[in-house]
Amino acid sequence: MTERLLCRLDEIEDGEAKGFPAPPGAFIGLLAVRQGGTVRVYLNSCPHIGVPLDWAPDEFLDATGTHIQCATHGAQFRIADGYCVKGPCMGESLEPVPSVVRDGKLFVEEG
Repeated sequence: MTERLLCRLDEIEDGEAKGFPAPPGAFIGLLAVRQGGTVRVYLNSCPHIGVPLDWAPDEFLDATGTHIQCATHGAQFRIADGYCVKGPCMGESLEPVPSVVRDGKLFVEEG
């Protein structure tokens, strides 16, 4: 396994999300949600029909900031595990991407 640097942790505000373009050779980008020192990373793809989740750059969360929300159908996903709690893909989950915060930087596993 190799690691790819996504960003510095301080580039994602606490309680916010940030999108990242697909890496070379991939078709789907990533999203990262920060809650304190914890960051969760998922593929930026709704399990319902595979569309990107953001309605504008880095806009992934619902109005309360408590769920990831799909801009296309309004499906809502728990931040902690990506599980869909509302919408057409209820019971499905976002695909997690293994990640680690080290030395103030966010890395994801590739390969």
